[in-house]
Amino acid sequence: MGFWTRRNWMTLAAIGGFVAVAVGAFAAHGVKDPKAAEWLRTGSTYGFMHTMATFACATFMNIGARRARLAPAFFLSGVVLFSGSLYAMAAGAPRWLGMVTPLGGLMFLTGWAILAWAARGVDPQT
Repeated sequence: MGFWTRRNWMTLAAIGGFVAVAVGAFAAHGVKDPKAAEWLRTGSTYGFMHTMATFACATFMNIGARRARLAPAFFLSGVVLFSGSLYAMAAGAPRWLGMVTPLGGLMFLTGWAILAWAARGVDPQT
């Protein structure tokens, strides 16, 4: 089964949710630079949204959309690339790191496309 078991990705999603809330609070209360605060808020918002999407995959699987098991890898990788690059730039990393951010966005889009595909596997009668 490998690393991407439901247990592992739900654990990672919970950790991601914790980080998103902590970073969002830090952006609101601990950052003076407006651009850094904006990056942190954006990263936090997208990170939290996609950790919740990862939890939604468990529901999809429970109602018969087995292909939903593929989406968390994309959602969580997207969080690392998208949110992580914004967090790093807010912490002073070079601005060229922003070139990584859209790759995270593509990972998010791929996860959502997989989830739409997975939904087609749900019994239409239920």
